[in-house]
Amino acid sequence: MDFLLLQTLNTMIQINYIRENKDEVIARLQLKNVKEVDKIITHILDLDNKRRAAQKETDAIKAEANQLAKQVGDLMRNGKKEEAENSKAKSAELKLKEKQLDEQQTALEQEVHNLLITLPNTPSLQVPVGKTPEDNVTVFEHGQKPVLPANALPHWDLCSKYDLIDFELGVKIAGAGFPVYKGKGARLQRALINYFLDKALAAGYLEIQPPIVVNEDSGYGTGQLPDKEGQMYHVGIDNLYLIPTAEVPVTNIYRDVILKESELPKKNCGYTPCFRREAGSYGKDVRGLNRLHQFDKVEIVQIAHPSNSYTILEEMREYVANLLKELNLPFRTLKLCGGDMSFASALTYDMEVWSAAQQRWLEVSSVSNFETFQTNRLKCRFKGSDGKTQLAHSLNGSALALPRIVAALLENNQTETGITIPKVLVPYTGFELIS
Repeated sequence: MDFLLLQTLNTMIQINYIRENKDEVIARLQLKNVKEVDKIITHILDLDNKRRAAQKETDAIKAEANQLAKQVGDLMRNGKKEEAENSKAKSAELKLKEKQLDEQQTALEQEVHNLLITLPNTPSLQVPVGKTPEDNVTVFEHGQKPVLPANALPHWDLCSKYDLIDFELGVKIAGAGFPVYKGKGARLQRALINYFLDKALAAGYLEIQPPIVVNEDSGYGTGQLPDKEGQMYHVGIDNLYLIPTAEVPVTNIYRDVILKESELPKKNCGYTPCFRREAGSYGKDVRGLNRLHQFDKVEIVQIAHPSNSYTILEEMREYVANLLKELNLPFRTLKLCGGDMSFASALTYDMEVWSAAQQRWLEVSSVSNFETFQTNRLKCRFKGSDGKTQLAHSLNGSALALPRIVAALLENNQTETGITIPKVLVPYTGFELIS
């Protein structure tokens, strides 16, 4: 959807769209299973109607006050001092009323704003109906699942056997979920990062090395705040947040920026460590590299013209799929249902690789179109050939997150003599076999 830039609060762009498309907004938010969304939307519109009524009354008072001010001058010139004083007194009453209405409008605007930022993005109509991951739709599957011998090991045991990653040492230094990579394990990490970055550069992405902490404005701009505040590590004394993904600082490059239409799309990639508290995670699904508090990831981000953002989404999905093909990892692509999507996304594809030793699928990438949800918060706009200024669309994808890629590579490629390295990585690792 395209929005014209309005000279008002950024949230008011959303309220105009809600006012004009109330039923559609409710229907789309119901795909994300927002509770009592019809009541919330009705309440927001009621508050905005009160704000608009107050604005209309304020405008009328200002017009009357201006007329009185002109009358006072005329009366004074004509020697009608008493009438002039009466007009002055009435003008003072109007100014007091105007001040009260201004305060009422400000309070109503803030209340509407506070409600709007709690609403998730309205999902694309392509999003499947559903509440849980079981309702996601498989749209593509590639590769043969390897058959391992009965004595095959999961990656955490392989890491111990070949001294690649020390999970217990990480617990000693920092706590659970902060592994220590060693020797060929560390070199494999570095190889994957460089390989992913080189592939992104070849695909036309500009490499960015951003800060790994962000301020509140940045977290708000991409939708991590207030939705994911509890999942982010907060540096309280400085009021900064450790980034959960490079998406946050890289996308915020375009906060408060007006681009030229000819500059679109903007394509950036970046490698960063990522930090997630993963509160409430437990059980077998968090063993080894399955779920970490700190991990490495290469992210791709695009700022796109609204008319072709969904074409770009498919291109990004195919780009990630090709990385997995080159690594010779069996994978599948899922279109997420409304109940399994992120707060900010309009449409998301997840990529999952097959973990042969664990006999389960592991998510390694999400590729999403946010339409105008992030750019509305960021005030990221472009000026079209017609001279009008519009919100751009933002997209991003994991290309790729390392932990589960490493887990699948180790498990799927284990042999009696060691772990073989995919051919595309050998120039980066400097070795073909972990033994």
